[in-house]
Amino acid sequence: MAEARKAGTGHHARVTTPTPASPSLPPDPVAYDAVRNEHARKRGLAQPYISGGDDPELPATLARERRYTRILVGMAVTIVALGFVLGIIAALITGPA
Repeated sequence: MAEARKAGTGHHARVTTPTPASPSLPPDPVAYDAVRNEHARKRGLAQPYISGGDDPELPATLARERRYTRILVGMAVTIVALGFVLGIIAALITGPA
């Protein structure tokens, strides 16, 4: 364990390199009036901008999420149905009470 620390590996080693400072962007009056920026100013944030933004490929993202939603619903239905099936099989095996 001590050898790993000396070599610069292991749990306490640096795993990423620092990112260079990004250049500051010029002010955008349209973005300043955006709803999310108004909410940020009401909260008293230092800058009228909330990092993040809208998804640039929203239709593709929604299509992918619809697929995941169908999978999730299918899994829930399968688990519930499997509980009924296993319960019926257990009742048939053990016989009447």
